[in-house]
Amino acid sequence: MLSTVLLFFDIGGGELFLIMMFVLVFFGSKKIPELARGLGKGMREFKEASAGIRREIQEEADKIQKEVKVIKEEVNIEDEIKKLKE
Repeated sequence: MLSTVLLFFDIGGGELFLIMMFVLVFFGSKKIPELARGLGKGMREFKEASAGIRREIQEEADKIQKEVKVIKEEVNIEDEIKKLKE
């Protein structure tokens, strides 16, 4: 995945080293693990939220499909009743 991201941004080894040094100098070695932990938690929360939304949408789509199926069956029954009356 890292190689995909690096290809997307077209970052070479020199640029990556420079960015890492900047982060180390700017945040310090003690703050980097805290930042990474916070970023990981944020990504996990986002993933869980998106999975929840996806699950809700799927549940509603399943409900709609069941309702459509029931309506189709009712329409077919009504057609059969009309045929029998004729």
